[in-house]
Amino acid sequence: MVYKYDNNYTDMQTSIQTPLTNLQLELLKLFARPVSEDDLLEIKKFIVQYFSNKAMDLADKVWDENKWNEKDEKKFLNDHLRTPYKHK
Repeated sequence: MVYKYDNNYTDMQTSIQTPLTNLQLELLKLFARPVSEDDLLEIKKFIVQYFSNKAMDLADKVWDENKWNEKDEKKFLNDHLRTPYKHK
C-alpha cells in the first residue's frame, strides 16, 4: 500500500490501518521526506546504538541488584540451563 506524504500528519496517522507505536508515528512524521541512503544508514546505526545502550544499562542494573561478581560470571558461562531433549 502506498501513502501520499504531505505536511498534514494527522491525516497520515488516521489513514494507516495497522497499529503503530508512538515511536513509529514520530519517525513517520520526522521522515515524511526522502533521505539519502547514507543518511538512512547513519540513522539506523544511531537507533541500534540507542537501544543497545538501553539494554546494557538494564543488564548492569540487574547485575548490581543481584550483587553478582566475577565468580558468578564464570558460573553463568559454564552452566548448561537448556531444556533437556526427551529421547525416544
